[in-house]
Amino acid sequence: MILDRLVPPMTGEVTVAMDAPPEEVWALVSDVTRIGEFSPETFEARWTRGSTGPEVGASFKGHVKRNGVGPTYWSPCQVTACEEPRLFEFSVGTDDVTVNNWGYRIEPDGAGGSRVTEYFRLEAALPFRLYWLLLGRLRGRTNEKGMRTTLERMKQVVES
Repeated sequence: MILDRLVPPMTGEVTVAMDAPPEEVWALVSDVTRIGEFSPETFEARWTRGSTGPEVGASFKGHVKRNGVGPTYWSPCQVTACEEPRLFEFSVGTDDVTVNNWGYRIEPDGAGGSRVTEYFRLEAALPFRLYWLLLGRLRGRTNEKGMRTTLERMKQVVES
């Protein structure tokens, strides 16, 4: 398909080394109620639909201010992967439509610390592919900057 050749990958990731064991990093990334301390866009989140913590299927919503400016909105999310202490991933969207996926991979570095990767993956449905074709490079750079900021802020917490 021509669109497959025109649209660059709809993903991105940033990795930061942290001088903390995977278990400490896991406790931070899987506690969505703390994201407001770290993210430049999502300034608060709360568990919803009876969920109280990280597990596959748990629901939460994030209160977002896109690019840190403009109007705010709530994004419904659902945990899609939860493998303590190495993987935490969630989808953003409604019960019927997933817009994108975000996650954290945590790997021991062999010296008592961790390599932490935050990543996103936009869904491949046509409307999202067109969005990415038009705004992908700009949004990708914004996401990369935000992921780096988030991870660096987390690093300060787990290393202090």
